[in-house]
Amino acid sequence: MLQSLAGSSCVRLVERHRSAWCFAFLVLGYLLYLVFGAVVFSSVELPYEDLLRQELRKLKQRFLEEHKCLSEQQLEQFLVRVLEASNYGVSVLSNASGNWNWDFTSALFFASTVLSTTGYGHTVPLSDGGKAFCIIYSVIGIPFTLLFLTAVVQRITVHVTRRPVLYFHIRWGFSKQVVAIIHAVLLGFVTVSCFFFIPAAVFSILEDDWNFLESFYFCFISLSTIGLGDYVPGEGYNQKFRELYKIGITCYLLLGLIAMLVVLETFCELHELKKFRKMFYVKKDKDEDQVHIMEHDQLSFSSITDQAAGLKEDQKQNEPFVTAQASTYTDGSANN
Repeated sequence: MLQSLAGSSCVRLVERHRSAWCFAFLVLGYLLYLVFGAVVFSSVELPYEDLLRQELRKLKQRFLEEHKCLSEQQLEQFLVRVLEASNYGVSVLSNASGNWNWDFTSALFFASTVLSTTGYGHTVPLSDGGKAFCIIYSVIGIPFTLLFLTAVVQRITVHVTRRPVLYFHIRWGFSKQVVAIIHAVLLGFVTVSCFFFIPAAVFSILEDDWNFLESFYFCFISLSTIGLGDYVPGEGYNQKFRELYKIGITCYLLLGLIAMLVVLETFCELHELKKFRKMFYVKKDKDEDQVHIMEHDQLSFSSITDQAAGLKEDQKQNEPFVTAQASTYTDGSANN
């Protein structure tokens, strides 16, 4: 008997704090996923980093042996300066000297990456004025971009997601949940095809050093706004129609970001995902809400009654004065 009571009380306790338990498991799962990613990246990339370090040491040693007039300190000073310039998007290589980072099309591409928070990092402001303007431009532009994307996605979602689902539900009598799932899957497939596979094939042709995997990697990193900057199109030597190419990439990034947001909004509107998200939210207690509403109503009613009582008291205070005046006037008229 005691065991059954204890078990039922534990079950009630768990059910009462179900949202908190789900949130705790969510936090734990996220931390484990971070650790899992760190372990995999470290185990996969660390050997390649070690090989690259060994190769650079051998190249440096061979260069010093072939040029004995140059000391190791002088070489390192030169390399440090070259790497600092490379971090600002400026290269000393002869095959990269023809590409300017701050012509109009490149600046337009940079502005789009700043406002979309992609931020490849291959080109950064060099001057203090440029850095200050970038801060002010971002503070105003990023919320403006969020407002713009929200309005565009809301309008597109009405015509692309809600109306088709409602049409098939009303016209053909299909279940709304089933139609929404099928529609979301088809929309995701079309978006992945049009903004990932096809552009990846195009980039693998236009970029000499990119294969299909690297091109697909660039598309995903860009449209997910991760923007690592290890692959940036239009930076090759003697790129044909470079200005037009940069404008086309800017339009692709903007349209692709809108398409990704539409797909995410479509999936977020699924009934199953809504129920799943609610597991981790804080649930409001209806009794507490009713108590707050009643307290608010009582305060409002008491304030009204207090005001009415005050008005009545004022009237009572004024009434003797009025009656006294009236009695005096009647007495005077009677005497006359």
